Amino acid sequence: MTSLPGGSDDGGSAKELEPLVCARCGTVAEGPQPTWTCSVESGVRQYFCNACSRENLRAIEGRLDSAWW
Repeated sequence: MTSLPGGSDDGGSAKELEPLVCARCGTVAEGPQPTWTCSVESGVRQYFCNACSRENLRAIEGRLDSAWW
C-alpha cells in the first residue's frame, strides 16, 4: 500500500492525548480507560464512564442519543 504525498506517514510529532471526560457526569479519566463507552452522535465522539454506561445500558443498546437519557 502506498501513502499519498503529505499523508500522515511524514514522521510528524505525536499529538498529546487529552484526558477522557464523561459527557454525562463530567468525570475525568486518569489514564487510558478501555472500559468506557464511546458513542458517535451527529459526527462527534462522546465518552461515558462506567457508572453512566451502566445506568443507561438499555438506552445505549436501543441506540438512543444521549439527549434522550
